[in-house]
Amino acid sequence: MIRRRRLPADLITDPAKMCEVLVGLPDVEVLGVLDAPVAHIHVESKTARPQCPDCGAAAHLKDTRPVMLVDLPCFGRPTRLVWHKRRWRCPDVACGRGSWTEEDARIAAPRVAMSDRAGRWATAQVGRCARSVYEVARELDCDWHTVNDAVVAYGEALVDDPDRFGIVAALGMDEALMVRRGPFHRQEFSTQIVDVGRGQLLDIVPGRSSAEPMAWLAERGRTWRSQVRYATLDLSGPYRKVFTVMVPDATQVADPFHVVKLANFKLDECRRRVQNETLGHRGRKHDPLYRCRRLLIRAGERLGESGKEKLVGLLRAGDPHGDVATMWEAKEAVRELYGHADPALALEWVTRLGRDLQDGDYPVEARSLGRTLIRWRRQIAAWHEAQVTNGPSEGANNLLKRVKRAAFGFRSFCHYRVRTLLYAGRPDWSLLASVTPR
Repeated sequence: MIRRRRLPADLITDPAKMCEVLVGLPDVEVLGVLDAPVAHIHVESKTARPQCPDCGAAAHLKDTRPVMLVDLPCFGRPTRLVWHKRRWRCPDVACGRGSWTEEDARIAAPRVAMSDRAGRWATAQVGRCARSVYEVARELDCDWHTVNDAVVAYGEALVDDPDRFGIVAALGMDEALMVRRGPFHRQEFSTQIVDVGRGQLLDIVPGRSSAEPMAWLAERGRTWRSQVRYATLDLSGPYRKVFTVMVPDATQVADPFHVVKLANFKLDECRRRVQNETLGHRGRKHDPLYRCRRLLIRAGERLGESGKEKLVGLLRAGDPHGDVATMWEAKEAVRELYGHADPALALEWVTRLGRDLQDGDYPVEARSLGRTLIRWRRQIAAWHEAQVTNGPSEGANNLLKRVKRAAFGFRSFCHYRVRTLLYAGRPDWSLLASVTPR
């Protein structure tokens, strides 16, 4: 006795309907499939005859033109969707409409050489997963520009969503190198605008001057800017101007890392100067000041007894006038500034330290450091009240550099901005299925 198969009641058995279900596009009829290394699926819309947009008369079919679109791989091999687009004409000779081509955004967006679902998938792969455009294009067996145009079209609509970020309480800025152009490797920078409270990259503007960030903040409106309570910066004059002009009520905070970094830089500058003055050449392996270069920038409490003895001995041998030792003590005094949380004491501390360092007997590097501390004393002391840093801005730069490595660099600012914001700007990826490409 032969047992009959038990099949589900709603099982589709019509071959034509099965093809339409496998293709997965709404309101299309599958005309045929070309079996080749790159599969070609020919489809046609099932939409009813339209009316003329101008006069309302029932349109007549003028001709049909096949348009080839890159689609998602089908059963492990590249696929092309061949959409036989109809061209309609108005039968009324008095109507100035003439003819027009049907459009269906569910199949493909205008001026994009990919199907809609392939364009959204490619945007997620390049933007969310930080894959290279070349890698995705090779998987789809298509041109680099085909994928990149789709990523930009869908990505701009996603990153420019007005609800991507709301009120920002702590704002930060930092610059990053975008590209080196020409035979002389001319550097072009960009400025990252970051919500340092939430660690979210808000936007990227070209250059590292004050003009572009000020224009970006002006677009946000006075109400939005009035919500910014703190503005963090890395001792940058142009960025301080941005905050002073555009968010005057915000408390400016100098990043502690960059303040200590400046003290270490001045210390190293002094060491190199003394090295040249005493020995007449740059540091070499057996020179005392060269041997202690790493000990100098290490935190004093992390040296230990043997480290301190070694440092004192090397300075005694290579620092005859005590300039490097003076700068080391100045660096440690700057570090001790962050050992407490009293804003009033911090302001008094940095003011007195800055004035003391400008004594004529001190080395030129100490006087330069003192002038900088005086000029930024209020921003430096403000950290003790705000407790916010520019660290999230540096973190956004790390994510940006990962995108640059995947892309092997950028030349177009538009591509650079869109792909970086897709990866580090925290867009709402649930909107990708519904955004209208630009």
